[in-house]
Amino acid sequence: MLTLFKKIFIWWNQETIGTKIKTILFGKFVGKDNLGNKYYESKNGKRWVIYKDEIDASKIPVEWFSWIHFTPNKIEKKHDLEKYDWQKPHQHNLTGTEKAYYPNKNKNVSEKKYKTWKN
Repeated sequence: MLTLFKKIFIWWNQETIGTKIKTILFGKFVGKDNLGNKYYESKNGKRWVIYKDEIDASKIPVEWFSWIHFTPNKIEKKHDLEKYDWQKPHQHNLTGTEKAYYPNKNKNVSEKKYKTWKN
């Protein structure tokens, strides 16, 4: 019962019933990324994504970011972009999590690199 309630009313928990119906009736499946997100396009050119887990726009990898924003480039024709050895894998926004970047995490915050001109 709770799962049905989540599907009907909670938009940030994957897709709602309205999105599901729109996808079934008007969506043409375009592809799926390595995170499990599915990408759809309608006949009139509208594009949308169905996220695998919690909805977060930073979870769209670079291969699909240009497609969803109508930016024409070589990725548009080929969604399996060749990655180089030096490229890091896509990582969504980690702000507010334990894995977030803190620049002064290991340093003493009270230690300053400059001297103030007032005493």
